[in-house]
Amino acid sequence: MTLVGALAHVRRAVEQVAPTDATVLVLGETGTGKELVARALHEQSRRARAAFVPVNGAALVPALVASELFGHEPGAFTGAVKRRVGRFEQAHNGTLFLDEVGDLAADVQVTLLRVLQEGVVERLGGGDPIAVNVRLVAATNRDLASEVRAGSFRADLFYRLNVFPITLPPLRERKTDIPALTAHFLAYFAQRHRRPATIIPARVLRTLDAHDWPGNVRELQNVIERAVIVSDGNELVIDPAWLAVASPIETARTWAEQEKTRISVALKAADGRIYGPGGAAQRLGLKPTTLYGKMRKHGLTRDGE
Repeated sequence: MTLVGALAHVRRAVEQVAPTDATVLVLGETGTGKELVARALHEQSRRARAAFVPVNGAALVPALVASELFGHEPGAFTGAVKRRVGRFEQAHNGTLFLDEVGDLAADVQVTLLRVLQEGVVERLGGGDPIAVNVRLVAATNRDLASEVRAGSFRADLFYRLNVFPITLPPLRERKTDIPALTAHFLAYFAQRHRRPATIIPARVLRTLDAHDWPGNVRELQNVIERAVIVSDGNELVIDPAWLAVASPIETARTWAEQEKTRISVALKAADGRIYGPGGAAQRLGLKPTTLYGKMRKHGLTRDGE
């Protein structure tokens, strides 16, 4: 999918910076299309034939973040039985899209800054620097400037990332994009699901325009995909009830609170043990690495607090 809609200033910014190697920081709420911007930057750059490597900083297991980004050698830590090439090496001569950069731990921020400054990585357990030629596009839904002032994000890394910022406003602030986005998603999903092309009635656009879109472009995308699947006639059909359910943000918050409680209870019941029979991971039916990621997301320690 490509950038569409009335965001002329965003498209213009992408056109200006894509041919360069400048680091780009994409800012915006969840679901506003930050990865679409990153892919557009890559596709319009001279690196387009090389790899585009996306990585979500919030989804990485804390203990393995450095290994994921920078790689490791055999024996670097328990369980490291063979060499792993990190994401930076995978993106050599291409583009690395580092989403949720604001979630990176302080020690990883230090290493990331060094890589950006020196253009080399060192695999964990390895002593030889490896030159990497990578264009970095970082993204976050956080206010990094505020986090710098609060001391939770390094100022020097922020300034290194903030060379060329691109801000994506939420869909509720750019509803003139809705018709173009709807047509774009309709064409895409009709082809993907092998459904007949349909027209978009004015009443459907009025329904879409009346919604606040707390889930932003991603929510609209999901609604149009659902509509493409259920529409049998020559017109796109959208049930207003799909948009009348609880806000996805509120639903997600409730679900997150429930998940955090379940994990906390399991950790306390397991006396902080993650692995093995009776461990919290087994109690929750999760892989230990998945549990570590969820603990980090919810700010939980092994004692469940």
